[in-house]
Amino acid sequence: MNRHYRMLAALVILSSLLLSSFSFYNPAVMSPAADDPDGPVQITGSFEYTNDFVVETYYVEHAVALLDMTGFVKRDKEWELPVEGQVLGYMDLDAENNRADFNLSLPILPLGEFNDVDQDAQTEQGVQIFTVGYSPNLTGDVFSDGDDRSLGWPAYLASVETDTENQDEVIGGKLVIWAADAAQDFPSGFGADGLLFTADDPQMAVPSGYSVIDLDQQPFAIIRDSVVDLTLYEPKDIAVKDFSAQTYSQAFESLYQIISNEYAFNGVEGKQPDWDALYAQIAPRVADAEANQDAFSYFLALRDFSMAFNDGHVGLSGGDLESLYNQNTILGGYGFAVRELDDGTVVVVYVSPDGPADQAGMQVGAEILQVNGQDVQTALANVAPFSPQSTDFGKRYEQTVFLTRGGIGDSMSVEFANDASTQPASTDGGFFKNLFNSIFGGNSTATANKAQTVQLTAIYELDSLFAVYQGGSTDDYVLPVEYHYYSDAGIGYIRINSNYDDLGLAIRVFDRALKSFSEAGAQGLIIDMRHNYGGSPLGLSGFLYDQDIPLGQLEYYSDKTGQFEPDGPRDKVYPNVEQYRFDNMVLLVDQFCYSACEIEAYGFSQVPGMVVMGQFPTAGVEAETARGDFLLPDGIEMTLPTGRFTLPDGSIFLEGQGVQPTVKLPVNRESVLSDQDVVLQSAIDYILSQY
Repeated sequence: MNRHYRMLAALVILSSLLLSSFSFYNPAVMSPAADDPDGPVQITGSFEYTNDFVVETYYVEHAVALLDMTGFVKRDKEWELPVEGQVLGYMDLDAENNRADFNLSLPILPLGEFNDVDQDAQTEQGVQIFTVGYSPNLTGDVFSDGDDRSLGWPAYLASVETDTENQDEVIGGKLVIWAADAAQDFPSGFGADGLLFTADDPQMAVPSGYSVIDLDQQPFAIIRDSVVDLTLYEPKDIAVKDFSAQTYSQAFESLYQIISNEYAFNGVEGKQPDWDALYAQIAPRVADAEANQDAFSYFLALRDFSMAFNDGHVGLSGGDLESLYNQNTILGGYGFAVRELDDGTVVVVYVSPDGPADQAGMQVGAEILQVNGQDVQTALANVAPFSPQSTDFGKRYEQTVFLTRGGIGDSMSVEFANDASTQPASTDGGFFKNLFNSIFGGNSTATANKAQTVQLTAIYELDSLFAVYQGGSTDDYVLPVEYHYYSDAGIGYIRINSNYDDLGLAIRVFDRALKSFSEAGAQGLIIDMRHNYGGSPLGLSGFLYDQDIPLGQLEYYSDKTGQFEPDGPRDKVYPNVEQYRFDNMVLLVDQFCYSACEIEAYGFSQVPGMVVMGQFPTAGVEAETARGDFLLPDGIEMTLPTGRFTLPDGSIFLEGQGVQPTVKLPVNRESVLSDQDVVLQSAIDYILSQY
């Protein structure tokens, strides 16, 4: 989405009061003079949307704009929208009802590019061609310019409908055109090839001034109302697929027919499910749930369907049904949490005060030896992950988290050995209490390093889960980007908390941080992308490198060709207008940097001199999900990716691999038990060692 400015139109508004309210121009029966005052002066309208994350989450400064369609005429998706032709309109967002109203006053003299589209092989001035589209402000001023460029042509919430199956070709809707005189022609239809602005287009004369061309009429209609009402279209592929009114079986069939063809990683070894076997397993369960009117069984069938994917972007939510499942499986805790070290040792990193584990004498730093009579490695391997995972390290981490979870009232036998080195030399409970603890297994050094087996019963507690799940608890009340300057060390630190919340603010704060560090004479820069769950890549590495950074090529399955096809040109990070340089740079990553965070991290990793540091790679969860949201009966929602990113050699970009550290830090007892951020400290130490 891109930025545009409002041109002053007071004279246009005044002139609109003098114009007739309605007129159609028929070139077959009339030919208006060049000074014909009739024609649109204002565009009004509305739009509705189902995918709310773009309009309501990514952007907060909303507008519509008159957008030049020269990029479409040239079929050039890298054509950059000039500043001169940008005209803003007011937009009133009704987020509660997923809709908006807008109005836009047309300038007396538009400054778009002229396009000769009459296909007569003679050179003429032609016409200016526009669409009206959603155009929120991302960063900087309201212009789409500089770092906030607009490329190609609008295909999302625009007054034209486009074919996402065929390179966003225009297939309907309405265009706004402007002719300097009445001697210009414009297509009156799509022609035999079904494409606009090609050699076989039939032609019609158009009047001078503004006209709105209705592409849904045959032949195209020319609308000359003074005020024209337009609709902006959400592409059908991007709209949420709503099967909630269907039966269980119908909804599953509808979902299956789409996703079995369009799943992003079809044809990729280790990623594509065995569709026939999966259908044979799930469809009968769905049918049984429907016959028995059993919503919970339906949810469980869909959950098993989702777990058949080795893909962290596959998600299922089910409201009360999901809550019931969680109650039976993970809301029970034993009052402790663990981490697995590089050498396979499983160490207790959290014990809930007065919880079951604490009452049994387990201490932070204890080593888990056996669970339910199995050695801990076998027990971990048998834990079912809670959600689909794209990588082995992601799956293993989740297994360590859910090793200590169960249903409320479940029991578990645990053999553990407390670690004397992490405990105080004595307690403050007095002689008799210490004696009692030494005999009956209380918190004293007498039990340290001595294996003991206890039987624990799960209670309702979430503290131990939140201590480690998704890397531990996070603060929701933070800015998307925060920064700090270590003046004594000359190191600037930027934490990118989110690529999801107010993208414009994130870019502005990031730019401000770099500017502040540069003015302070910082020699080192640390960019922290840990615990960033994705959203939209912002190309922030463009502030640090003056060359393009190639990314992945987005591809979607095409019903027309039966294979995955490129969607536009290969993605890349463009150099920003503002450039900053630092002698030493470190990028911090972890396994909780997902999706768009990984694209952002990859961009940073390609900046010359950048050192990538962490205990894990990024999550390796990289795909595009905007076309894969489904609403199913009983409040169940499912997301499956349908777009994938590839490299020129055909390999998959980032999915299953992530951004790898160039300096891998150990996961050892010291790091998992420390109350300090050892990863950040390692980055600081590294930069200081370079001075």
